[in-house]
Parts: sequence; structure tokens; C-alpha cells
Amino acid sequence: MGGPLRYRRARWAARSRAGVLVNGFTEAPTYTPTSPGAQPFVSPQQSMPRRKAVPALGSLCLQSLVQHMQSVWVKDYSENYLDEYSFRFVMGPFNDLAGSLVQDLIRLLGESRRLSRAALHLLLLPHLQELSLQHCHSLVSNAIGQLIAVRCKSLSVLDLHGCSRLSADVLVDVVEELPLLSRLGLAETQANVQVLAAVGSSCRRLRELDVSRCRKVTPRALRHLAYDPLERTLGCPTLRVLLARGLEPAGGGVVSALAFVLLALPRLEVLEHGDVPAALGLLHAGQLDGTGDADDFPSLRELARRRGGPPLTLPLRRLEELTEPELAAARAVCPDAEEVAACLGDGATDGWDALLSWSRLARLGLSCAGPRGRALCEALPLARGLGSQLQTLALHGFLLEDELALCALLGCCPNLRDFSAELLPPPRGRPDAEPPEEPPRWDTELLPRGLPRLQRFSLALPGPVPAPHGLLLRATLASLLCRCPRLQSLRLLGIALPLDSVFETVLTAPGPPLQELQELSLVESRVSERTVRLLLASEGRLRRLDVSRCRDVHRRDYDGFLQAVRKQRLDLDITWE
Repeated sequence: MGGPLRYRRARWAARSRAGVLVNGFTEAPTYTPTSPGAQPFVSPQQSMPRRKAVPALGSLCLQSLVQHMQSVWVKDYSENYLDEYSFRFVMGPFNDLAGSLVQDLIRLLGESRRLSRAALHLLLLPHLQELSLQHCHSLVSNAIGQLIAVRCKSLSVLDLHGCSRLSADVLVDVVEELPLLSRLGLAETQANVQVLAAVGSSCRRLRELDVSRCRKVTPRALRHLAYDPLERTLGCPTLRVLLARGLEPAGGGVVSALAFVLLALPRLEVLEHGDVPAALGLLHAGQLDGTGDADDFPSLRELARRRGGPPLTLPLRRLEELTEPELAAARAVCPDAEEVAACLGDGATDGWDALLSWSRLARLGLSCAGPRGRALCEALPLARGLGSQLQTLALHGFLLEDELALCALLGCCPNLRDFSAELLPPPRGRPDAEPPEEPPRWDTELLPRGLPRLQRFSLALPGPVPAPHGLLLRATLASLLCRCPRLQSLRLLGIALPLDSVFETVLTAPGPPLQELQELSLVESRVSERTVRLLLASEGRLRRLDVSRCRDVHRRDYDGFLQAVRKQRLDLDITWE
């Protein structure tokens, strides 16, 4: 791949055709099965998992670069120049690669543990617009940080997650030299008050910032992010997302500092921190005095006055870790919330009215914290009220006492794209003298409208289920799976009911259903090798199948699955233990 490389003090002049190969050719076509129908057992050419695709030419070229990076591309640089000179710019074969391909190359090298310090020197190029060093954070030293600040002036996205070797002083230099940043990841770094002050004053286009698990980010540092007391100006005017989970407590004032940030950042839509609900309660209660400090920060009352009102409202779109008593205050201060996660107690529900009054609520998560739990049917009025506006619904800790509750709840939310539930089986009553007989084929009319937009469905139901509940649950699953044509991920976890007949009903239905399914997890559920064989013989896109701890799937079955996958050269990973 070319002759020996020649170096000059300020640039590397050698060139390679590798970049031309990656950029100059279109991707190779891939084979996709196009069988018109679906039967329980068909020929291998019509199998549900797709055959392994022919690798694209660009991917092959990048893999070749990864394999030969050290022995060909950086050998001379490593041996003769790495520690002798500090090159302001390096020009060579990688300058011909598009910035996105350079980023892919860094990622592949990092994931395969083949990225060296010398290779990273050569790949920090001026035309990079996005750079993530999360996969090679152990290589990122102060010297690398200085190279980023000097060379990569065009960066709009920089992720330094876990790069703890970068000192705070170098982080300050980096953010001050990169004014075009729109996303910045500083999670698990040495970011401190000086770094956040530099971010607030220099990164005027910043829209997303992650300082999660930074031990030196204190409440005072958060204030400096949002306000410059020397210039008396607000910082980060375009910031929309601030991730600040896992910060170590450093004295008091966390709640008031979060309230300060909420008032000082006018476009903030997401603030992730466990004390945000308390900060919203403080603002709703009007406790705005005595919260300035000796560094000439304005008080909460002064910031609130600048925001206008009353009433005081904030543009937050995501609210998490709310308790039931906090819902009313959160609704009053954040009327435009689109995503809410709340924890309910055992008593009478006080938060339904607040939840129902959020006109833009599209993603809802509810969990039950009390020892008794709540019946799933108690959530039905909420589902009916929110109706078609819900796109995501997550439920945890509800009791499946009414056998029709799950079907009724799904029927109220026809536009769901993501549904997950971890339910508890009802308390055992007296055993049925004669369990109902399982039908030869499940009725698929329980959900006649189906969920046409559903892409992800997860249901966990550990423990034994009474016979009437088991019949209704399986009929609900059969009806649902026949009427969710966009389903991509399906997880049925710990369901102690025979599910073979459900999958047989679904996979032999007209259509067939599940053509878009890519991930299927049946961990600890009652399925046998019969279901897996049906899946292997049906049309679709299945890539990952997990049948771990399924008591009716045995080692010989698993060996047979692997043999069929190898023989048909299917792009399918099967997990079993």
C-alpha cells in the first residue's frame, strides 16, 4: 500500500489510495430474501433471519486499515517522530478520508483495542466535525487534549466520556478553543468549576452537555455554568439538555443551585439530576429569597423576574423521579412536559388529575413503591384519558388481578410505539377444579385495531398465573402480535405459560406478522424447540434470539439451532444457557 513515508517537521506528505477506495466506490449490493408467503416450514432460501450480507466495500477498507494500522501506517511515525516533535498539523493518507469515516476508524480501532497513541496523533484531523474518544479513554492524555484544541477547530460534537487523565486546565483550553461545539460529553472527567465556567462563557452554541459522575462538579460549578458573575451575563444561551446524574454531594445548596440553573438557562428542556423534583417544588412554592451567594450571583427572585410571569413556567420536556405528591407542582411549573416518570404509593391516587392535564404528555412511566402494589385496572382511567397521545408507556409493579386489564389498557393506546410492563401475578385463590381447555387456535380478535405503530414490546410476569388469567393473557398476545406490523423488539420474560401455540397462531396467520422483528427474548418463558424452528422457517429479519433458561429448550435443541444457522449462513445470534 505505497512506499516508505517521509516526514517533515510540520506535515506528513505521504499519500495513500486507501481514502480513494473508501470514498470512491458505492456500497456493494446485499442479498435480501423476497419470499411471497410464509408457511410453518419452508425452504432455507425463505428463512426468517436474513443471510449474512456481503460486506460493503467501504467497511472492508476500514477493516483493512484497522488490521494494518500499526504495522504499516504508524510504524515509522511511532519509531522516529512520536516523542521527538509535536506536529501542529499532520497531512497524509487519512486527510483523504471523510470526517465520518475517520471517526468510524477511531471507533473500530478503539473497540478492537488496536488504537495506539501514535495512531490517535495521526487521526486528529482539522476536518473532523464529530469526535468520540469514549472507547479509548485510557489513551487520552493532556498532550492529546492539547492536540484536539489545536487541530480540531471544526468540531461540533466532542465526547470525552471517561477521559479522566485530562486535567481541568487542559479541559478549559479545549472548550475555549472549540466555540462551534453543539454537544459536549464530559462525564467521568475532572471537570470542575473552572471548566464549567469556561463552557458557559465560550460555548455559545452548545445544546447538550453531559457532566454525569464528575466528582468535582459542585453546586457552585453548576451556577458558574449558567451565569458569569464577572461579566454579569447568562451562560450557554442555547443549552437544551444537561445531564448531571451521579454528582457527589459537596456541601449544601444542591436544590437551590438546580433551581438557579432552571431559571438561568432559558431553553433548557432536559435536566437530569435526582433533586430536580425538589427544585421544582421550591420554585412552585415561591421560596425565592436568600439563595444568592458571596460570588455576586443574582437571587432566584431576580432570575424569576427576568423570566416574566406570574405564573412561573419552565420549558422542561422530561421529568423523572417524581413522587405522587410532587406531580401537582411539577405540572404547574412545567405545563409542556412530554415525558414523565413517577412513583406511586399504596394509598388513594392523588396524581391522576395532574397527569391527565398534561396536554403534550407522550411518554409515561409509572411504578408502584408500596408493599401492597396497585391493581393494573387502576391505570385504566388514565389510559382512557390520555388515549391516542401516548407513544411510550412503562409500568412496573402493578398487579394483574383482572384478567382483562392488560388487553383493555393496550386497546386504549392505539398509537403506542414502545410498551414495557413488569407485572405481578394475582394472589393465588382456590385452585380450579377443572382448568379451562386450551383452544386449538387462539382468537386474535381481542385487539381488533391492534397497535400499528408499535416497535418495542416487553412483558415480564414472574410466578404462576391462574388458568383464566393465562388464557386471556395468551389470547391478548396472539391478537397483539398479529396486528403490530412494525414490531422490531419483543421481550416475553419469565412467563410460566406454554407459548408455543401462541407463536404457531401468529406465524401461520395471513401476512405474515413479525416480518420486521429483529430481536426476540424469551428468557425463562415456556417455549420449546418447536417455536424456534417455526421462527427459523418463517419470513422476516430476526437477528438476535435469546432462549436462556427456557426449561423446554435443551442442549441438543440448541446444537441443532446452531447447525441450521451455520448451514444456511444466517445472520442470527442465538443465546441459550
